[in-house]
Amino acid sequence: MTAPGAVWRPTAGPETLRARAQALAKAREFFAERGVMEVETPLIVAQPVSDPQLANVSCRLSLQPMREYFLHTSPEYHMKRLLAAGAPDIYQIGKVFRDGEIGPRHLPEFTLIEWYRRTVDYDAFIREVTELVGAICTTLKKSAPIPARHSYAQLFGQFAGVDPLDTDARGLQELAKALLGPRLTESLQRGLEGDRAAWLDLLMVEVIEPRLRGMGLVVVDRYPAEQAALATLDPRDARVARRFEVYLDGIELANGYQELRDAAEQERRFSADRQRRRRLGLPDVRPDKMLLQALRSGLPDCCGVALGFDRLVMTCLGLRQIHEAVSFAPGENC
Repeated sequence: MTAPGAVWRPTAGPETLRARAQALAKAREFFAERGVMEVETPLIVAQPVSDPQLANVSCRLSLQPMREYFLHTSPEYHMKRLLAAGAPDIYQIGKVFRDGEIGPRHLPEFTLIEWYRRTVDYDAFIREVTELVGAICTTLKKSAPIPARHSYAQLFGQFAGVDPLDTDARGLQELAKALLGPRLTESLQRGLEGDRAAWLDLLMVEVIEPRLRGMGLVVVDRYPAEQAALATLDPRDARVARRFEVYLDGIELANGYQELRDAAEQERRFSADRQRRRRLGLPDVRPDKMLLQALRSGLPDCCGVALGFDRLVMTCLGLRQIHEAVSFAPGENC
């Protein structure tokens, strides 16, 4: 319990802050060794994201009080615009903001490491992501686990007894009823009904992720096509995307893609996001025209990933909650 009058104190202790600094230095050393250039992009942006699972923090500027701006949820769109304009391999370490996200593993403001590689193929890029995680683990005195790679379908078959590539929304709903029991409320069912991707997300969080807790460093690869987000589809099997996520001790750290370069397909996905937002009763979000123009101009073949730095520090140091990994958690003492 915080002592009376001590609310001004940081949420992380001196040793944790020292560990963060060491981890940040290791990350920058990691990229410098590979010739990846550090960049900065705006935190205040004109356009919110369309992804129904994300919500921007809005803000207004005194010089334009009638116009709404937003704090970015990721530097992804601007970094892709840099790549389309001829930038080399790039990375960024900085704050991002997501409204409605707070809990033991979530903060509305957190630090993200995001990078894009034009000169590394998909499989090598996945190895590079696990190498950075391993390098930071070692820096923070945590044993660097040997990564294991599993397909999305393999994990669903093993832990949920279903093929996620060949089961419709109704089948996934019945499976969720059987596996989750009373945790699957009537209101939640109504909100997800008919949305196959949403049922897959629910099963991933409630059924699959808990089984990853004892598996160390895990790469989950080949997500279903409707969960491609900003990834390209696998040319060998259009049912799956070249998308991966990285978990450490059951905690999701990173989300990466072989990046989508087709402007028409990106526009179609923006439209699908808008339809999902309407079904969920969320505000409409228009397609990001700047990103679409950059894609039409020509995004180079590249892979990209976003890695949650605070979660990685939390996991490496064995902290119970993410606010213990940051100097001041958003709240009363900020």
